[in-house]
Amino acid sequence: MTLIIAEAGVNHNGDENLAIELINVAHKAGADAVKFQTFNAKSLVTDTAKQAEYQISNTKKVESQLTMLSRLELSHDAHQRLINYCNKLGIQFLSTAFDSESLYFLVHTLQLKTLKIASGEITNAPFILEHARTGCDLILSTGMSTLAEIESALGVIAFGLTTSNDSTPSIEAFTAAYMSPEGQKVLKVKVRLLHCTTEYPAPFNEINLKAMDTLASFFSLQVGYSDHSQGITIPIAAAARGASIIEKHFTLDNEMSGPDHKASLEPDELTAMVTAIRTVEAAMGDGVKTPQVSELKNINVARKSLVTVNPIRKGDIFSTENLAVKRPGTGASPYLYWQRLGTKADKDYAIGEVIFD
Repeated sequence: MTLIIAEAGVNHNGDENLAIELINVAHKAGADAVKFQTFNAKSLVTDTAKQAEYQISNTKKVESQLTMLSRLELSHDAHQRLINYCNKLGIQFLSTAFDSESLYFLVHTLQLKTLKIASGEITNAPFILEHARTGCDLILSTGMSTLAEIESALGVIAFGLTTSNDSTPSIEAFTAAYMSPEGQKVLKVKVRLLHCTTEYPAPFNEINLKAMDTLASFFSLQVGYSDHSQGITIPIAAAARGASIIEKHFTLDNEMSGPDHKASLEPDELTAMVTAIRTVEAAMGDGVKTPQVSELKNINVARKSLVTVNPIRKGDIFSTENLAVKRPGTGASPYLYWQRLGTKADKDYAIGEVIFD
């Protein structure tokens, strides 16, 4: 079953009450989890770090990343109240950490068992190693990355999961851990990959859903999809291609001020997406080609049998002039048509009478 993560991200705009509303929307939509972002802006960016183009476009404001992100922080106490509320509703609480203090808080205070590593951290080996050392299940997003970069990140994770904390990290040690049978085994148990195009919104012609197949084949890991496109078509298509996870940003209102609202689903759209994905899952079936239960009653109605098109007397010869194939399918199979031609009738037949074996 596809894990559907409703990505609230920073669409609460730093307001805990809006975060609560987002949780309600995700739960009502039927999502399995709602995910936020946990960070200390000063630990995440420098004073001079510039905004991404999409952030300027979506916020209609030019400012430093530090200024923008500082408005979007949620306190640790707020996080605790949010996870408590999620537990009350029965929806999984997830969050992506963007600094070491936040990661420690998620694991040791909130006691999360699953962590999401953002695409922007794919080359941040020290931070990836910190994630691996927690022993949590990891979801690694792969936006902006090459296969080689993903492999390197998985090497760090394999090292972190298979060695003691006092082992010395190195590129060589990461490679050895990744190549080892133990490393490969633990990666299959602990890590899932997300294909992603890191643009907001992502152009449809740059989504490249077939890359999910490449990731699954190359790394032999479960692969999901983190979507930044507009609308619900692409995540539904990803689910149909076998994505084990679908992650999608959502908001209370696309017109709200903030960097991610424009590329996010509104509540009704989120509900429609979840419903469509569950429908796709049900339609996938088990792959065995056999008549389904609902079809059985239609077999005799839709198929055909051998029937007479002229009166036939006992002893007459079946020919193309008096034998045809018509509905219903309750009589002799049309496969017997040629076998019947040239043989004698064993009884009288009226016009339109079904012939039985």
